[in-house]
Parts: sequence; C-alpha cells; structure tokens
Amino acid sequence: MQPQVEIITAVRSEKEHDWLTIKIADNGSSIPLQIQDKIFDNFFTTKPVGKGTGMGLAITYQIVTEKHGGKLRLNSLLGKGTEFEIVLPIV
Repeated sequence: MQPQVEIITAVRSEKEHDWLTIKIADNGSSIPLQIQDKIFDNFFTTKPVGKGTGMGLAITYQIVTEKHGGKLRLNSLLGKGTEFEIVLPIV
C-alpha cells in the first residue's frame, strides 16, 4: 500500500459557535491500542531513554484545549491508520 497523508478542513456551526475542524490522517499501521490513552500525557514517549522528552503532543494538547478552548482527538484503528482531529472555536 502506498503511504498517504490526508488533510481535511471544515467549518461547522454548533450551539452558539462556529468551529474550525482540521483532520490529519494517514493510512499507516495505526497507534497500538495500549498506548492510545497515554498519547497526550506529559513525558510519555515510545522512544528509548534519552532520545525523546515526551512533551510534543502534551504541549500541543495544552495549547489547543487550554489556550484556544478547542479539542484535540486521536482516532486510530488497527490496520486502518491514524487521524488527529483539531477542533477550534472561530471567534
């Protein structure tokens, strides 16, 4: 299978706000189920000791949710790929 990355953007109205949705998806092997619930945790990394800080996705999550009032979601299905969804309020 040819590796692919797909980026989808949309604007939707929900309740009293408009939201920008950005989805970034690939068709890779996916993120293992046992680590999906830890992926946004501070200092979580799958890299060997000394090779990563485990802060990248934790900081991204904090910026999206706390600084911008948005949502950051992970959808990953074994053998189907992984999708990150960023939802931001339009002000």
